[in-house]
Amino acid sequence: MPRRHASASHSNAASSPSQRYVAFRKSREHAKSAAARFAATLPFDIDDFQRTANDALEAGHNVLVAAPTGAGKTVVADFAIYLAQERNVKAFYTTPIKALSNQKYHDLVSVYGPDKVGLLTGDTSINSEADIVVMTTEVLRNMLYEHSTTLTALSYVILDEVHYLADRFRGPVWEEVIIHLPQSVRIIGLSATVSNVEDFSQWITSVRGETTLVVSERRPVPLEQHVLVQADDHTEPELIDLYRHDDQGRQTTKLNAELVNRLDQLDRRAARRRGEDRPSKRGGKGGHGRFGRAGGPERGGKPERHTPKRWAVVDELNYLDMLPGIYFIFSRNGCDQAVEQCINAGLELTSEDEVRRIRRIVDEMVDGQLTATDLKALGFAKFRFALEEGFASHHAGMIALFRQIVERLFEEGLVKVVFATETLALGINMPARCVVVEKLEKFNGTGHVQLTPGEFTQLTGRAGRRGIDTIGHAVVVDHRGFVPATAAALSSKRVYPLHSSFRPTFNMAVNLLNASDYETARVTLDHSFAQWEANESAWQLESQIGTLEQAIAGYEDAFACDHGDFKELMGIRMKLADLEKNERRKLKQTRFRTDQERSRAFTDLDRRIAELRKEDQNHPCRRCPDLQQHLKWGHRWMRETRELERVRERYDSRTGSVARQFDHICEILERFGYLERHDGADGRLDYRLTEHGQLLRRLYSEQDLVLAQAICAGTLDMLPAQCLASVLSSLVYEARRGSGGEPRRYPGGMQGPVAWAAQELRGIQAAIRMQCEDDGLEAPPQLDFGIVDVMYDWADGRDLADVLRGTELTGGDFVRNAKRLADVLQQIATAAPMLGEKGETLARTAHEAADLVNRGVVAYSGVD
Repeated sequence: MPRRHASASHSNAASSPSQRYVAFRKSREHAKSAAARFAATLPFDIDDFQRTANDALEAGHNVLVAAPTGAGKTVVADFAIYLAQERNVKAFYTTPIKALSNQKYHDLVSVYGPDKVGLLTGDTSINSEADIVVMTTEVLRNMLYEHSTTLTALSYVILDEVHYLADRFRGPVWEEVIIHLPQSVRIIGLSATVSNVEDFSQWITSVRGETTLVVSERRPVPLEQHVLVQADDHTEPELIDLYRHDDQGRQTTKLNAELVNRLDQLDRRAARRRGEDRPSKRGGKGGHGRFGRAGGPERGGKPERHTPKRWAVVDELNYLDMLPGIYFIFSRNGCDQAVEQCINAGLELTSEDEVRRIRRIVDEMVDGQLTATDLKALGFAKFRFALEEGFASHHAGMIALFRQIVERLFEEGLVKVVFATETLALGINMPARCVVVEKLEKFNGTGHVQLTPGEFTQLTGRAGRRGIDTIGHAVVVDHRGFVPATAAALSSKRVYPLHSSFRPTFNMAVNLLNASDYETARVTLDHSFAQWEANESAWQLESQIGTLEQAIAGYEDAFACDHGDFKELMGIRMKLADLEKNERRKLKQTRFRTDQERSRAFTDLDRRIAELRKEDQNHPCRRCPDLQQHLKWGHRWMRETRELERVRERYDSRTGSVARQFDHICEILERFGYLERHDGADGRLDYRLTEHGQLLRRLYSEQDLVLAQAICAGTLDMLPAQCLASVLSSLVYEARRGSGGEPRRYPGGMQGPVAWAAQELRGIQAAIRMQCEDDGLEAPPQLDFGIVDVMYDWADGRDLADVLRGTELTGGDFVRNAKRLADVLQQIATAAPMLGEKGETLARTAHEAADLVNRGVVAYSGVD
């Protein structure tokens, strides 16, 4: 009895109701999927598209998520990191720009702590061996080529803004990463809703295996489209809906007649104001057309309507309680001028309490980061005053610290209007109640072009703060040439198609050949999205080739001749026609050095024509009694054969086009001594890297081969550190609006070391450009020596105000170029020692130059 009682007491103690419930809860939690456990940690319910993507990721698939800005794509990325932590493996989060990397680093540190998270952005390295590392995509590409040990245990890579691979200059890096990542790594691509996302997903599947595409086109905060117009400076601006609304107040896809009529009225008012005739009626000769006016005097003689002033737009939006807002202006100067215009107009958008908070935050962020001299050179006092009034600029001409101050103050609701260039639209987490687009066109470096649907969607995607606003507002300001139908077309499409900008480079070639043989490298390039797109477009040509081949075979059956090979006779006649028409025309257009050379060319052509005519006359098929009937089919055969040749040329130019570019690059590298040709074990062509090739492999620059040639030729050997920094600025500097090319002065004069080295670099690049042009490759951009004096002075210890005085460089432009230059100098310091004692001397100088450049405002990383 006591024994039974003791046993019963033990049983009851072990399985009391509370303990059984806890055990039950634990077993249920353990049975839940990782996706469900992750969802339970969030303060909101996840959307269906997020749930679908997370389930696919947990099942071991690659995932591509295409959704509008602000829809919550990063929830999927956050789950990938959560999954990596649960499974004790690594996750990398890549972004296209450093600002995004910095922002995501801080976000992840707040969740997982500083010990778990690292940051690598080229000029910043924090905790690089952490389980979670945020980096720019170029850093990951370089790791893959270097077989970095940091890649050990890597299982997940998030590619944020993956549609950036369409970017002409940096886009190829995304494809390199997707191709070269180990097959065990799952990728999570976060993309805008590009129109051909299905094609992109199919390509990823072809390269990396099972890939789940998740598309959501629903904005979490509905977007209303408006146009802001104004009769003149003496009247209030008017905000008019772009689209009609239905009986339930929902926005439709039909243009608002009220807007169209109001623009007509303003056109007539503008005509009267200028004493001009009344504009012709809609639809009449020279009229507006169906949905808007034709434009200004150069567009049919219409007077231009009044364009609302920027400060008036802000004042009206403030009155309508539509702030905070982002006001997109496609000009850095325009952004800065807009801030000044609002201040001069006496607008104040902040309360006294907000002003105090702004001062405190700004002082905290600036304290100890920059010297008083640097702050004065950067116009800090003016910058801070505008912030206190509620206004700020945001563009690439600003230093990183100033942009980060603006971002933080805007996120905290203290800055009410940010005037920004389109760079702000690239993924930085700064949602607003409204977004204003000043114009529907922008300057692209060569001329003014219309915004694409994708660009417009990217800009307006910032409108509407999830969890705060029930509606977001996109406002287009009435401007010269504005037509409502244009805005409607931009806002109603599913945005833009995603096309590859991938092309092999010299550095890519040597890195591929360092890791594999020549044939394997070619196969790798055949896996690029660029080649996939080319192959996909070639299927129609394949079908056309098949149809033509069938037709030609039918004609050959029809003209079969018992007297001889009638196909041979038609081939002779085709050659004759080519010589008599095409070759003779080419010779007539050719410039010969001497009359004798010209005479010999025409004599040789006449000889070949005479020989073919003799073959034609003596051909046995000429004696066939059915010759005319055979010729009827033969002429059709000739026509289709020529068409087949043209189609095959087009087909060949698409299939294998990327690998053929690689072939040409290898040939150039062999000529310059970076590769040695030899036969592989099976007798096939292969290449080996020379010592110089190993050097080039470590130089990541748009001017990679120019830099390698300069190092190998000894051009940089005798330059002091300041001079080395000065002359190499030509490899990274790209003048805006085509200015530059030459500096105000060459340090040391035209006979000094900088001018001499610059001339040597010009010669090196000219030789490379000539080789590229001969092989049909895109030549590297021309070197620009426009800031060699500025960089010399900076490396020589001058302060920021001194080096910028008399230049058109902004502080942000200078810092960005200096950081890129410091990166190139560090690459030289790492790579040059492999060339022996001479290389070690250059490496020491490069390291010294990098330290001279990477100081003060340039050394500020923007992470703290």
